[in-house]
Amino acid sequence: MRDGRTDRPAIPSWSGRPWWAANELLAFVVEVAALACLFRWGYGLGDGVLVQLLLGTAAAAIAATLWGLFAAPRARFRLPLAGVLAVKAVVLGGGAFGLYAVGHPAAALAMAVVVVANTALAETFRRRPAATG
Repeated sequence: MRDGRTDRPAIPSWSGRPWWAANELLAFVVEVAALACLFRWGYGLGDGVLVQLLLGTAAAAIAATLWGLFAAPRARFRLPLAGVLAVKAVVLGGGAFGLYAVGHPAAALAMAVVVVANTALAETFRRRPAATG
């Protein structure tokens, strides 16, 4: 173990921490849903199918780029926790806003609640030491 390696996997498995894994799966679903909501919001801003597709794609692409650069597990730039949470708030909150803007306020509220709970649990799970066995 002189080189710093261990036999323990970098990411906990289903058998080791099932709630962590389930919450990570939910996080992925929420991220994809936010991109879809941003696409739908951008799509609704334009006139004509080509402009609508362009605006929808641009909204989702900007959010995905922000996420990949600053908030993804393997982000290109490592921000402090506050910065990562700010990017998550912009992208995931933007998805909830997009849902609200296209006329689904109850679904937007539900998405916002899931985003906050999921993010809080994810940060709690990341800070808690793994069970030794």
